[in-house]
Amino acid sequence: MTVKTENTTLLVIGGGPGGYVAAIRAGQLGIPTVLVEGADLGGTCLNIGCIPSKALIHAADAFHKAASYAGASPLGIRTGAPTIDVAQTVAWKDGIVKRLTGGVGALLKKNGVKVVQGWARILDGKTVEVGDLRIHCEHLLLATGSVPVELPFMPFGGQVVSSTQALAPETLPAHLVVVGAGYIGLELGIAYRKLGARVTVVEAAGRVLPAYDDELVKPVAASLKRLGIDLHLESSVLGLAEDGLSDGCRGIRMKNGGGDEVVLDADRVLVAVGRRPRTEGYGLESLLLDMNGRYVRIDNQCRTSMRNVWAIGDLTGEPMLAHRAMAQGEMVAEIIAGKRRHFTPSAIPAVCFTDPEVVVVGMTPQEAAALGLDCIDASFPFAANGRAMTLESSDGFVRVVARKDNHVIVGWQAVGGAVSELSTAFVQSIEMGAQLEDVAGTIHAHPTLGEAVQEAALRALGHALHI
Repeated sequence: MTVKTENTTLLVIGGGPGGYVAAIRAGQLGIPTVLVEGADLGGTCLNIGCIPSKALIHAADAFHKAASYAGASPLGIRTGAPTIDVAQTVAWKDGIVKRLTGGVGALLKKNGVKVVQGWARILDGKTVEVGDLRIHCEHLLLATGSVPVELPFMPFGGQVVSSTQALAPETLPAHLVVVGAGYIGLELGIAYRKLGARVTVVEAAGRVLPAYDDELVKPVAASLKRLGIDLHLESSVLGLAEDGLSDGCRGIRMKNGGGDEVVLDADRVLVAVGRRPRTEGYGLESLLLDMNGRYVRIDNQCRTSMRNVWAIGDLTGEPMLAHRAMAQGEMVAEIIAGKRRHFTPSAIPAVCFTDPEVVVVGMTPQEAAALGLDCIDASFPFAANGRAMTLESSDGFVRVVARKDNHVIVGWQAVGGAVSELSTAFVQSIEMGAQLEDVAGTIHAHPTLGEAVQEAALRALGHALHI
């Protein structure tokens, strides 16, 4: 086989949010760039993660709302019982994905980035092979992302699925068992329940969303109960039931909180116990990079321990968020172009698209106290917000955390319907060093959910107006 060679300044391995943003920005800055991707452009986020999951959640919400009108509705709306064509729903979701990934390809082309389709294999810090093509580079950027964690005693296959398969169902299961009550498991579990499936969640911790504080979780737990989702907390999955087959699951064996071993009937099992960095299968080990546990160790410019080898995104550790990877990718491109940049965000927003949604930006009261900061915090409930009432979504609250001495805001949290859209205001206030007085003194549009943000700041100052 004849090996062709090519030279470039920047070689990016991975076309997910971090990789493609880095490549686009590098192209804008005039840096010769090659991006290698073995699957579809857009990575996990666009193809089998963030975007398709939000599409499925939206479809489930719409179906659930329509179903609520088949009974007594306070709005006075009456309809017949709705039906759903799951194949059409998946096709609609796939159409969104296709438009977005096609847009990524067009942007890369517009900015002069060469996309090489295929799986990369690293030979050294400046050389990568893709099939019969050998690419030499001055800078190597690793943006290989992450993959779902698989349980060794219950591997993926047949009716044991990861989030990837759960986002493209051919049929809806009668009973879905979700292993793991983190944000991925609950987002999908709630969606499947709203689509009509019976859902049971098994979680090893003592409550759902164990990474979030108790007050934020309470409205979510109440919603799960209203939806009829069964919870088994402080419980561990042992494997498939003895008569369970990989192509026809009959249930799982579980040890419950009392220590008893029981069998849960199920015809599909979603394993959502986390994600791990993609570090295998492309020669990463040949670079002998310094590691931080399972992750590649980086500094605040995303440099690895090897000169001119960079790493971004899920490969480098928590938080495993697409927007973190994109910010890192843009920064790396600018550093290579000669700009002075460091990755030192004051806060990175995290959103859980459950029902209700949860947003955490910056420090919670507990985290601030653990760092020895003397802080004040205050909450404003959506039950006192007119817009929330008109949206039939008055559960939850907005909470602000600020230093007691100078009132500089160090954290925001919210739980409620559509609070994901408040995350931008939250993170901007922290990045700009806003004080409680800045938010409290800003005129917020009425009636909006954002008024709860202003009211939380007012309450922290001791003079909330609407509670």
